[in-house]
Amino acid sequence: MIEHPTFALFLLTSVVLLLTPGPAVLYIVTRSVDQGRGAGVVSALGIGVGSLFHVAAATLGMSALLVSSSLAFAALKYLGAAYLVYLGIQKLREREPPEHQQGPPPAPRKRSRIFWQGVVVNLLNPKVALFFFAFLPQFTDPSRGTVAGQLLLLGCLFVAMGIVSDSLYALLAGSIGHRLKRSWWSGRGQHRLVGGVYLSLGVATALSGSGAE
Repeated sequence: MIEHPTFALFLLTSVVLLLTPGPAVLYIVTRSVDQGRGAGVVSALGIGVGSLFHVAAATLGMSALLVSSSLAFAALKYLGAAYLVYLGIQKLREREPPEHQQGPPPAPRKRSRIFWQGVVVNLLNPKVALFFFAFLPQFTDPSRGTVAGQLLLLGCLFVAMGIVSDSLYALLAGSIGHRLKRSWWSGRGQHRLVGGVYLSLGVATALSGSGAE
């Protein structure tokens, strides 16, 4: 379906892009440092599933409608920013556990909740839709078959590669977070830093430009 040189160029370009940390990686790293490697990997899976929705939108031509509509793009952007701000406020409001707490430790946050938070964070990011809309068509060739099929194939492959690279970031960040928690990384300082990262991501999302401009 896709010529070998074009496919090789796609793989090389994808690796370069995935190795360049962006907001999604920062979100995953923060989650992993805060809640451990498992939570980071689950967040990476959620981000990947969110990307699959954007791949489907690009394949069906829906991304073009989003990018061409200033109102739709802005609405999705501000919803995503509001959700990140909400996560940040929730983190800042978490109570610090007593230093010498008796009894069993508190139960870890449900993995399903972490997963769906990752899905929503990426699903409400119109820049991801803009990326797939601009990036994937460069490697398609109408003479080699249906463009929609090529977009779907390339998009799913990119998402799979992204899950692997994001999971590696999560594992590394989780190991670092485990060491920090045995030293100064604990209590309100941890909550403020993690909450501050989420808030900063929300503000950055809100202030980002429109794809329809």
